[in-house]
Amino acid sequence: MTPPASGLFISIVARLNRVVYRLTGGAIGGRLGRAPILLLTTSGRKSGAMRETPLLFLRDGDEFVVVASNVGRPTYPDWYLNLRHDPHAAVRIRREVTPVVAREAAADERARLWLLLTEMYADFNVYVRRTQRPIPVVVLSPAGAARPHG
Repeated sequence: MTPPASGLFISIVARLNRVVYRLTGGAIGGRLGRAPILLLTTSGRKSGAMRETPLLFLRDGDEFVVVASNVGRPTYPDWYLNLRHDPHAAVRIRREVTPVVAREAAADERARLWLLLTEMYADFNVYVRRTQRPIPVVVLSPAGAARPHG
């Protein structure tokens, strides 16, 4: 099995993607194959600084679904830890910014979403095999329409 890319490499690619995505309104950097990309802005749990991360996403009605895979690394991605600290965030899709509230998908919901996510991007299954930790599926609901946890 191929090891996950280095943290430095991923950081550089993410930084370039953010810049190009913003400059082109997502026309470039807005997809990886069939999978669309959004920019997720979270508040840093330690610094309070705003952090923007490009992520593959799936639309599920009015909600956006992302995966805290960290390409199969043993640690959770920073954006996920930030959302656990403060679930209020924003997503940018192309040039539109939407305030959202994050929650982890419930077990039955996760199973349904996982099938759709892996149809869109099969490598999520590769990432599961690389790590011992559970890989959370995170649902981002528009702030005015967030559903309660559970």
